[in-house]
Amino acid sequence: MPEFITINKEKVGLGERRVIDLNIARLPTYTTIDLPVLVYRAQEDGPVLLLTGGLHGDEINGIEIVRRMIERDIVMPERGTVIAIPIVNIYGFIQNARGLPDGKDINRSFPGAKGGSLAKLLAHTLMNEIIPEVDYGIDFHTGGSTRANFPQIRCTFKSERGLELGKAFGAPVLMHSGLIARSFRSAAHKKGKEILVYETGESLRYDELGIEEGINGTQRLMKHLGMIKEAPQANDTRIFNSSTWIRTKNAGLFITRAELGESFNKRQVLGSIKDPYGELNSRVHAPHNGMVIGLNNCPVVNKGDALIHYAYNK
Repeated sequence: MPEFITINKEKVGLGERRVIDLNIARLPTYTTIDLPVLVYRAQEDGPVLLLTGGLHGDEINGIEIVRRMIERDIVMPERGTVIAIPIVNIYGFIQNARGLPDGKDINRSFPGAKGGSLAKLLAHTLMNEIIPEVDYGIDFHTGGSTRANFPQIRCTFKSERGLELGKAFGAPVLMHSGLIARSFRSAAHKKGKEILVYETGESLRYDELGIEEGINGTQRLMKHLGMIKEAPQANDTRIFNSSTWIRTKNAGLFITRAELGESFNKRQVLGSIKDPYGELNSRVHAPHNGMVIGLNNCPVVNKGDALIHYAYNK
């Protein structure tokens, strides 16, 4: 990388720490909304790693991962640069909402457009101000409302470099996930930048295991990239090339027997669907051998609702 990193026309030299505010837009009250970007540069040049949390405003575990790294002063590399954006979707964070006021999902709005919707404007800002300056990234995510994820790294196994970085992170689960059109990861990939997606927990809930795993994994990746010399010991990572959801064939009350991180065998009973009147008792069986990586915590379900997200190998 060059001697200076330039974001929003501000230059950050080696050995500097800087907070750069990217102006996005205003609220209807005419209150200015800025996107704080924190830049940490070592004295020695090296890789540039991007850490992003809160792309969805209600996914707070990623925000907390980045915040704790800053608080513990472990975000500053010994070599290279870390660019940290704890909260990408400021609007959603303020409202405890996944998306933006216009209802759009930022993670389906890339590469964005300067004159587009608010989501596309924010995506355009990231792609033009941040992505040109980075080499690699970790985008921290959380499961949706009532849906919890076991700590996992997602990357495309079709990319040798991406798979290498995923293994270096050392999460409990490493899972193949294809590039999704108009996502942040896909748009960055087209620019030659490898972005890992880390998932853990449930929206608007802290997941302590997943938060600490995210911090430790980030340090392991930094060590792998030569940015720091020491990092926590790696997990025994389980690697899967496929995943899917088990969906209910009946409406009713979902009684789960499965737990996040649990391994199971084909045809094993993972739960049941019951009706409120004590007549229905429909068992939920495992279609393959696999591992529970996502779980619907809402007992009330309709036909076709996702119950259990599991990873397996074809």
